[in-house]
Amino acid sequence: MKTSSAIFGILLALVSARSPAAQPDIVLADFESDTYGEWKTTGSAFGDGPAPGALPHQMPVDGFIGKGLVNSFHGGDQNTGTLTSPNFRIERNFIAFLIGGGGWEGKTCLNLVIDGKTVRTATGPNTKPGGSERLSPGGWDVTEFAGRTAHLVIVDDAAGGWGHINVDQIVQTDSAPPIAAKLVADVSREIEVAKHWLNFPVKAGGRKCVITVSRNGQSVRKFDIELADTEPDWWAPLDVSAWAGQKLTVSADKLPEKSTALEILRQTDELIGAENLYREPLRPQLQFSPRRGWTNDPNGLAYYRGEYHLFFQHNPYGWNWGNMHWGHATSPDLVHWQEHGEVLYPDDMGPMFSGSAVVDRKNTSGLGQDGKPPLVLIYTAAGNPTVQCLASSTDGRTFTKFAGNPVIKEITRGNRDPKVFWHEPSKQWVLTLYVGLPNPTGELDAKGKPVPLHTIHFFTSPNLKDWTQRSQTPGLYECPDFFELPVDGNATNKKWVLTAASSEYFVGSFDGQKFTPETPKLPGHRGRGFYAAQTYSDVPDGRRIQIGWGQAPSPGMPFNQLQTLPCELQLHQTPEGPRLRRVPIKELASLRGQSWKMQNLHLNPGATNPLAGVRGELLEVHADFQPAPDSEVTFKVRGVDIHYSAAKQEISMGNLRAPAPLQDGHQRLTIFADRTQFTVFASDGLIYVPFPVIPKPAELGVEVQVTGGATTMPVLEAFELKSIWDTPR
Repeated sequence: MKTSSAIFGILLALVSARSPAAQPDIVLADFESDTYGEWKTTGSAFGDGPAPGALPHQMPVDGFIGKGLVNSFHGGDQNTGTLTSPNFRIERNFIAFLIGGGGWEGKTCLNLVIDGKTVRTATGPNTKPGGSERLSPGGWDVTEFAGRTAHLVIVDDAAGGWGHINVDQIVQTDSAPPIAAKLVADVSREIEVAKHWLNFPVKAGGRKCVITVSRNGQSVRKFDIELADTEPDWWAPLDVSAWAGQKLTVSADKLPEKSTALEILRQTDELIGAENLYREPLRPQLQFSPRRGWTNDPNGLAYYRGEYHLFFQHNPYGWNWGNMHWGHATSPDLVHWQEHGEVLYPDDMGPMFSGSAVVDRKNTSGLGQDGKPPLVLIYTAAGNPTVQCLASSTDGRTFTKFAGNPVIKEITRGNRDPKVFWHEPSKQWVLTLYVGLPNPTGELDAKGKPVPLHTIHFFTSPNLKDWTQRSQTPGLYECPDFFELPVDGNATNKKWVLTAASSEYFVGSFDGQKFTPETPKLPGHRGRGFYAAQTYSDVPDGRRIQIGWGQAPSPGMPFNQLQTLPCELQLHQTPEGPRLRRVPIKELASLRGQSWKMQNLHLNPGATNPLAGVRGELLEVHADFQPAPDSEVTFKVRGVDIHYSAAKQEISMGNLRAPAPLQDGHQRLTIFADRTQFTVFASDGLIYVPFPVIPKPAELGVEVQVTGGATTMPVLEAFELKSIWDTPR
């Protein structure tokens, strides 16, 4: 069993106290084994056993307990099937469970069956794009069936969007689960806007409801949120300054009876908790994260009107993915950031998925004003259909969606993440777009499931509005980026690089319409928690600067995930051909404080730690060393081991291993330590290893240890770093 009844009661937030006669809970299924045991499957949707979380090409799945759950996303939403339990006797007043996935009544559901009839049913919460894969508590009152024999059937009979169901921790209990509490529909409150922010109380893992904010009967904002009835875990701010002095109606689609969630909404001119903003215990101090809520893909990276603009996927109202907006921050130096709030809100076309930004210097789009070239955002509106759209600004702060949206209609349901750039040789705009297609080969994976065809489509346009499809390149999935780089800085020898969300890439040539790969698909990063990276357009000095989504959680905080350290991308000629390398941008040196620098060290096994005096929470370490063939060199940074084996020419951190070949007999490492993520650059930047880790607060030192053969270190440096939030914003 994965949990005691007491723990399960807490985790499910059960609302009724046990009666004196209550019996211990009976766990019907916790899905912790590798197989379903006595449960029987039909079809292919449920696979051979419980899933460890998200399956390939599925959004992050959370809210389940332990290491496994039922997840019918095996092979994608198109597969169907059932999962049926053995018979059991109803011996408690309630059956409680965790449920997520599709909300298609009778098609994505958990059913209680007695004498061949479905007597209770529950579905997941999602039917539209933008939902969350989080499981929520559910349950049934089954007192009328006491002593009867029953069984459970988990059903996936839906194909298409949200055509899957997630279930975990099915328990017979005498404690009423939340679903048994009476729900009241369409609860509302009228508010006269007197201050900048309307703050909503958030309870992590609580019951989710849909909030609609209306003015004069017209919806102006709509989102789902886990509302708290009492003291919240944190407050989610909604900017209502545009309606100052006006009346808004805040409505919830459903709330528990006697809920006080709408009564405790607070209006403020400052963010609640502003006195501790950016100083929270797990706030990244070297990498950007939003004030509140979830972030994932970086979007619209562009230099405009003297500022670096960072847009990003953002859920302002929850700790998990959902409610996709475009958040916005700017920086003078790619290091110190000021957040400005949302620029793209979900609309009738759907939530705001990923995209890019360009400066239309020649005003080909006609979206400029008074001689000012516009900053144009190109984004996916992920409704039904899923389409590509534009928004623009001439001040870099306020953005207007193009009245003629969409500019590219749906190709398939799987089309998203447009990346645009100006191609000077052909005098036109070029757009790359991920498009998921049915695989014409009929190829099947090891379990007999169809292998989808992932493609990047290329389009051209004279004006950002009218697009013509030109070609496609197979083999890459989601979030394409496409750019030209000189090989080893040689302006007469340039190559094009096509990357994907995983950071895998091709190197090749481009004629303005078609990309021709000249390499096999190459690996990108060698770490964990790095996805959907994009590069900046219009950088004044021509550098190609990349930021990715750092999948590094901040548990217990009112924000989650981060944007990674900005890196400069370069192409370097190797014996195998041109390869990408990443180096930290030069601007990060502005964070350096106290330094420790040593040269020409000769370290034998057991030698005194040369960095014994280094202490700091935020650290940067550089080492250039020449190891003997049998040398093992370990850098222990804040208690985290970064180990290098000369014999294997491999770098490792825990169970993570990555090749790190010597360069001219040298290994050159750079290590950045932040509160929730470490970043390692090895082999002169050819090997890039980001990985999420939360070091212990008391671990502040740095050690260098050598075993095996001796190691010579021409350079060993360490820097204590300042926070990016130290500069007033």
